[in-house]
Amino acid sequence: MKKLVQTFRNIWTIEELRNKIIVTLALVLTYRFGTHIVLPGIDPNKIEAAANSAKSNGLLGIFDMFAGGAFSQASILALGIMPYISASIFMQLMTILVPQLQKVQKEGESGRKKINQWTRYLTVIVTLFQAGAYVAYLNSPGYAEAILPAYKPFFWFSTVVTLTAGTLFVMWLGERIQDKGLGNGTSIIIMVGILARLPQSIIQEFGAKGVSGGGGLLIFLIEIAVLVSIIMGLIILVQGVRKIPVNYAKQIIGSRQFGGARQFLPVKVNSAGVMPIIFAQAIMFLPTLVSFTNLDSASGIVKIFNDHSNAWYMLIYSVMVIGFTFLYTALIFNPKQIAEDLKRNNGFVPGVKPGQPTADYIGAIMDKITLPGAIFLALVGILPGFAQRLGVTQGFSTFFGGTSLLIMVGVVLDTLQQIETYLLMRQYDGLMNSGRVQGRQGVTSTTI
Repeated sequence: MKKLVQTFRNIWTIEELRNKIIVTLALVLTYRFGTHIVLPGIDPNKIEAAANSAKSNGLLGIFDMFAGGAFSQASILALGIMPYISASIFMQLMTILVPQLQKVQKEGESGRKKINQWTRYLTVIVTLFQAGAYVAYLNSPGYAEAILPAYKPFFWFSTVVTLTAGTLFVMWLGERIQDKGLGNGTSIIIMVGILARLPQSIIQEFGAKGVSGGGGLLIFLIEIAVLVSIIMGLIILVQGVRKIPVNYAKQIIGSRQFGGARQFLPVKVNSAGVMPIIFAQAIMFLPTLVSFTNLDSASGIVKIFNDHSNAWYMLIYSVMVIGFTFLYTALIFNPKQIAEDLKRNNGFVPGVKPGQPTADYIGAIMDKITLPGAIFLALVGILPGFAQRLGVTQGFSTFFGGTSLLIMVGVVLDTLQQIETYLLMRQYDGLMNSGRVQGRQGVTSTTI
């Protein structure tokens, strides 16, 4: 306890770090305040039933989770940061697949600014389409009765404009957190939206188990212990690396000797990050869009894809996550490029010839560690379905795995890593007595 108090004191004594924490908290509070402002033309007293229905719905519940409850409350920030995330993922894939965009990305700071500007323009387009779909959803039974009759002629236009402006405002908040605050702004906004539902979900789960008496309380404690164990497993997944030894040839320039050091090439067990789960969920959502405004009457394949605890859903979902993990890893991890960089810098893997043999060796190792990582990632994705089947309430089951838990673990590790860097730069002890806090590294961390 004394060590913890001293660590907080060290953090607060660093003026730059203290200012970043204050700015981050202020911007996050601004975002949370905006999620409680209802759209113009809607009576907030008449949307409670429809909001509860949206929260308990599989498809809409996930949208609402990422928006921090703003989606179900018909808030001006209902679409949240997700249109920007969609645009960022699209641009990220295009920079990998399109050679012209690869050249722009390699231009350095100017290229990064160009891609960021194109991403903003694409965000506006995506938001306009999603805002139109959201207006159609608000005209469905439940929310339609809450729209003021006198405002209906202007409702579509004003709502689309307001939602687009709200998403751009959230995007601006994320960029300000990135520049002036602590951590990745977009990721922190998503994490805050997810965590906003955690206290209510725990209270609901405790109330549901409390009805069963003493046995129910024991089950609730077991659920908390299982949740902690899952979080620990996810930390291992996020931080797990396979170190490939790399030697550098000695060079004598003048009277000085360069090189000769032995280093390691860290290959992550989960190089794809949360992207495979996001892609799989996006594909699995497509059948449910057939009955987007009336999910209760859905049947057949639509009903299966909307039920996360369905056995067929979990099987198909697992296969897709494993497939997307290999696909996305192949897109962002280029063994041939790494081998060429090593050869250019007089580096080599002991016992392996430079060039193509090194690329084949690194690729083989990557394939071996990607398979268990993909299987574990698929298991994480379907854990909420298993939890729901075992009697956990739907709201609390979403925290047992899936995108929400993976994002939270990754963002917390990233933020702690930045704090520890500031502490070590000021010659303070780190956050842990043994080892360093390692966050997510690689391409995926730039977006999520």
